[in-house]
Amino acid sequence: MADVLRKIKQTEREAARQLSQANEEASKILSDARKQSAELVSKASDDSVSNTQATLDAARDEASKAADKVHKEGAKSVDSVTTTATKNISKAVDHILKTMTSL
Repeated sequence: MADVLRKIKQTEREAARQLSQANEEASKILSDARKQSAELVSKASDDSVSNTQATLDAARDEASKAADKVHKEGAKSVDSVTTTATKNISKAVDHILKTMTSL
């Protein structure tokens, strides 16, 4: 009978040890999962910032190209107006002289 009680106590101690190990392992798994979760969130945040920056850079580049195009078109228009005005200066002077002399 004493032998049976000793076996029961030994089994209870072994069960308590296994339970303690299982609790420690569960705590370690939970801690590792939290660490990995924090790393994933941090990486996702960094990736988001990188993607946002890339999108902004692309938009700036596109806006710069559009502004250059508008600037070139405007410069062509100014050149055209200047050329036409230069060609018409003598006509304008003649017209003014005729108008002034007819008064």
